[in-house]
Amino acid sequence: MTRGILAAAFLASTALTGHSAFAQDTTTRLEQVTVETAPGDEAATGAVEGYVADATLTGSKTATPLNEIPQSVSVVGAAEFRERGATKADEALRYTAGVFAQPYGADSDTDWIFIRGFDATQTGVYLDGMPLFFNGYGSTLVDPFTLERIEVLKGAASVLYGGSNPGGLVNYVSKVANGKRIRSVETGVSTADEGTAWTAFDIGDAINDVASYRVTGHLEGQKQDDGFDDNFKGVISPSLRLDLNDSTKLTLLGNYTAVDETHIAGTWLPYEGTVTRAAFGRIDPDFNGSEPGSDYYTRTQFSFGYDLQHAFDNGWSLDHKSRFTHVNVGEQQVLGYGYYASATELGRGTFKERTSADTFVSDTSLTGTLATGALDHTLLAGTDYKFYRNRSASGYGSAGAIDVLNPVYGAAGETYAVGADTVLEQHQLGAYAQDQIRFGGGFIATFNGRYDQVWTDNNGTTSTDGALSGRAGLAYEFANGLTPYVSVASFFNPQIGTTFAGDAFEPETGVQYEAGLKYQPTFMNALITASVFDLTRQNVQTDDPVNAWQKIQTGEVRSRGIELEAKGEILDNLTATAAFTAYNLEITKDTVAANVGKVPLAAPEVQGALWLEYGFDETLFGGALDGVSIGGGLRYVGKTFADNANLYEVPDVTLVDAHLGYSRDNWGVDLNVTNLADTTYVAACNTSAYCYYGEGRTVMLRARATW
Repeated sequence: MTRGILAAAFLASTALTGHSAFAQDTTTRLEQVTVETAPGDEAATGAVEGYVADATLTGSKTATPLNEIPQSVSVVGAAEFRERGATKADEALRYTAGVFAQPYGADSDTDWIFIRGFDATQTGVYLDGMPLFFNGYGSTLVDPFTLERIEVLKGAASVLYGGSNPGGLVNYVSKVANGKRIRSVETGVSTADEGTAWTAFDIGDAINDVASYRVTGHLEGQKQDDGFDDNFKGVISPSLRLDLNDSTKLTLLGNYTAVDETHIAGTWLPYEGTVTRAAFGRIDPDFNGSEPGSDYYTRTQFSFGYDLQHAFDNGWSLDHKSRFTHVNVGEQQVLGYGYYASATELGRGTFKERTSADTFVSDTSLTGTLATGALDHTLLAGTDYKFYRNRSASGYGSAGAIDVLNPVYGAAGETYAVGADTVLEQHQLGAYAQDQIRFGGGFIATFNGRYDQVWTDNNGTTSTDGALSGRAGLAYEFANGLTPYVSVASFFNPQIGTTFAGDAFEPETGVQYEAGLKYQPTFMNALITASVFDLTRQNVQTDDPVNAWQKIQTGEVRSRGIELEAKGEILDNLTATAAFTAYNLEITKDTVAANVGKVPLAAPEVQGALWLEYGFDETLFGGALDGVSIGGGLRYVGKTFADNANLYEVPDVTLVDAHLGYSRDNWGVDLNVTNLADTTYVAACNTSAYCYYGEGRTVMLRARATW
C-alpha cells in the first residue's frame, strides 16, 4: 500500500459555441428582466460568514436565498463545523434538524446519514450537485477539510436530481479556486483511535488575470496501542480556474485519497452486554473482536472534473459540469455474531471483500430570467446523466470464538472465502425544468418537472425504468422577514436486486406534502425555520414469506413530523444553532403483520441539539479576554429499535460537547471535547446480534495560522 499523496495534474481545452432564440406571438411579449435580489453563484457555493448562509444551489439548482425555497434546507459552513471539532462529514451534521448522523458509531470509512427517518448514505449523497451514488462497498469518501459547506435538502428531491433517497439529500460543496489569496495551515492531535495527529493546508492565489489556483490537503496518522496496525489517511484536492473571457469561466477540480487502516472497536456486538447488562456486566466499548494482522481496510480513489460556465449576451447562462471518479476498496475483518458456548464467548465469522467502482456524472443546464406581464420568471432547463459500474467480490469464512472480558488474539486461525466477481452497471438519464415566479409584491411560486430513464444490469439481470417527478410550491415573503410556504413533491428511487423469481426490483415511489415558515429577522443575522411534513415511501423491500432470505416489494413506510431549526448571531458576539426534530415514523404495510404500526429500526423519532458560542473582544473585562471564545453544546438522540417488530429498544442519550478557542491576529488554537462526560451508550443496533457503541470522550487540540 503506498503511503503518500500523489501529485495531480490537469490538462483541458474546451470550446463553446451556442445561440438561443425565443418565439413570440401577438398576445404576450417576453421581456428580459434582471431580478435584483437574486444572488450570484459565489454567494450560493462560497464560504459562509458566521452561521447563516445567504443562498444555496441545492434546493433549486439556481442561486436562491434559503427563504425562497419551498422545502426545508440547512447549510453548515466550514467555519461552523470545524468550530465544533468535526473531522468527518457526518460529524458536521450532528446539530442539524432532521438528520441522524453516525447511527453505527464513529465509522471511519463511511459517512452514515439518515434524513427524515430514511437512510441517505448510498442514494442521498452529492458532491457539487452531482451524485456520489454507491452500492455495496463501492463508495466515495469525502474529507470535510476539502469542503466549503455542507447542505441538506430535506424531503423528496427527485425532481431536481433524479432517483435519490426519499428523506432528502446531502450536498457537499468543494473548496475551489476563486482568484483570492488564501494561505491557511493547521496541525493537531486527538485522542481518537488511540491517538491521532494530522496536518492540513489550504493554499490559493491568482496566477495572472486569467488563471487562479487552490490546493487543499490533509495528512493524518494514528498510532494504535491495542496490537492492531497503525492507521493512515492522505488527501489532496487541487483546483484551477480559468477566466477565459468576461463571460466564460472554466474550473478544473481533482482529488486523490488514500486510506490504510483497521476497523474500529465497539462494533458487531450483541444487544445483551451492550444495551442491557449481561450476567457478567457490559462489554467494554474498547473491545475489538477482530484479529491483529488480519484486519485491514484500504482505499485509493481519485476523481477529476470540470465546471464550465458561460453567460450569453441576452441574460441567459449555461452551466456544464462533469466528474469521473474511480475507487478501489479492500477489507478483511473478523465479525462477532452472538454468544457462543459460554456466557462471555463471542462467536465470530470472517468477512473479506474487494471492490472497484467507476462513476461518471454530468449535468448541463440553461438559466435565464424573463417577464410575462406582472410575472417575473427565473427559468431553468437541463439534462443530467449518471453512469455507475461496480465490480466486487465478497465472502464469509470461519473464526474461533473470543472471550469478551479477556480476549486472547491469535488463538484460532481464520479462514476467508471470496466468491466470484459480480458486476453492476447503472445508467440514468434525466431532463428537468423549473420556473420560479415572483409576483404580487412578495409571492414566489416554484414549479418543477422531470423525467428519468434508468437502465440497470445487475450481474446479467437487466431492467429499464422510467419515472416522472414533480414539485409545486408557493411562498410569500413579508417585509419583516417572514416567509410562509407550502409544497408538494413526488419522488422515485431505483432499487438494486431481484426477487426469488429473478425479477428486478421496481423503484421506490412516493409523495411528500410540506408546509413551513422561514424567518430572517431584519434586526439580526439569523435564520429560523419551522416545517411540518407528511412523506410516504412505497415499494419498500420486505421479507419474502415463502422464500427465506429473499425480498419482495410490498412494504410502505410513512414519515410525518416537525422540524425546527434556528441559527445565527442572536446577541453581540453570541452565535447559536438550535434544532429539534419530532417524527411519527410508522411501517404501514409489511409482509410480517406484527411489524405494521411499528417504528422502522435504527431511526429515532425525537432529536434535539443546542450549541452556543461566545467570543470575547476588547470591550469586555478591559480586553483581558480579547480573542478568547468559549462554546458548548447539548445533543439529544431519542430511543431507537433494533428490529422492525420493536422488541429490542435502544435507549435515548444526551451528550455534551465543548470548545475553547483563542485567536490573535493571524493565528489561533482550539480545544474541542466531544462527549465531555464520556457517556457510554449504544448508537444503534440492526438486529439483536449487531449493536454499535457510540464514540466516547474525544479531546482534540488544534493550532492554525493564516498569512
